[in-house]
Amino acid sequence: MRGRPTIYEDSNIIKKAQELFWKKGYTATSLSDLQKATGAGAGSFYNTFNGGKKEVFQKAIQERRLAFDAFKKELSTSKYPLELIKDFFRSIADSDKNEHLKGCIIANTVVEMTYIDDDLESISVQILKEVEEMFTEVISAEQKKGNIKTMTSPEILGKYLITFWCGLNTLRRMYPNKEVLKQQIEMQLAVIS
Repeated sequence: MRGRPTIYEDSNIIKKAQELFWKKGYTATSLSDLQKATGAGAGSFYNTFNGGKKEVFQKAIQERRLAFDAFKKELSTSKYPLELIKDFFRSIADSDKNEHLKGCIIANTVVEMTYIDDDLESISVQILKEVEEMFTEVISAEQKKGNIKTMTSPEILGKYLITFWCGLNTLRRMYPNKEVLKQQIEMQLAVIS
């Protein structure tokens, strides 16, 4: 007879925890919050996640890495990868107010975990660097094809897009307004035209 399944076998468990971490941050999210959001008791929770809250948070962060990996794959097969990147940024303006207020869980974690938890900070920094590298590769290829006018180095432009991404995630909290965000996004994207 098979034993009782662990809560991690529920494919939604990490997503539920991720949503909570995204809204409250790592530090402000308690075990009680996680149990309530996931429906798990303390015993079941710790039997599944021996590393406790930190392990759940790491898995939630890895979920975002998987989303970026899927985007990277989409970019690699697209005839117009630069347009996909621009559309990625443009789509942010159309998000609802709740999404604007959440910002980016990865960028949030870099800021929250600096001087608090080197492991969580390092994982988040590495994910942002992977996204930067993805942007840099696309920009380099598009410059070689003549699809980008600027001759600024792809590495600088890749970092620029990460800077833009992190800044945009603060701006969207200040101005959760589609028109304001659209104007700012288009102005920033002009750099890679």
